[in-house]
Amino acid sequence: MGVSKEQAVENRKAIIAASEKLFREHGIDGVGLSALMKAAGFTQGGFYNHFESKEALAAEVVASAMDKANQDLKEAIAAPIRRGGNRLKRQVDFYLSGTHCSDIEQGCAIAGLTADVRRLGHEAQAHFADGLQAMFETLTGLVAQQRGESGATDEARREAIAFYSEMVGALILSRAVAGADPQFGEEILNASRETLLRNVAQRAGQGKR
Repeated sequence: MGVSKEQAVENRKAIIAASEKLFREHGIDGVGLSALMKAAGFTQGGFYNHFESKEALAAEVVASAMDKANQDLKEAIAAPIRRGGNRLKRQVDFYLSGTHCSDIEQGCAIAGLTADVRRLGHEAQAHFADGLQAMFETLTGLVAQQRGESGATDEARREAIAFYSEMVGALILSRAVAGADPQFGEEILNASRETLLRNVAQRAGQGKR
């Protein structure tokens, strides 16, 4: 008995979701088709019913992960905040927390996929670049708001790029050393968080002038 179009779509989504988790944890080259199809609940033989190649799957995984990351960021920023609170500070506190650092499967897609993207094909790299651009646009608006500006500016974009790049770098480095030296990993998170929060406080002060 054949599979309906609706079920085929759901099966494809399941393969993408399972693959993303495995790719984040083991790297794209570190996961074979048998393992990823088993994680999705299917046999290896069914893979080519959905994707032309592992590279084609990787491109869709990157696209899906980046879309979700952008949606999650927008929802996090838009979430209600207490009186006197600061949305940029809240984002830093979450991103550079020990909880987020240890959540490789569900955490930041940028940090989870960056190391592999440069080895993938053009399509996957384009999806990653587009998603990162969208994320910078969202963060630029937030930084501009902190600076008391009515709209995005070139300076706000530069700050947003530097701000986010430091967070991602700190998270990647902390994860890299946490297994061998957990205290060192925590030190990296804390140092970056304190520096960024100091900058956030300065921006907020400037925006009130």
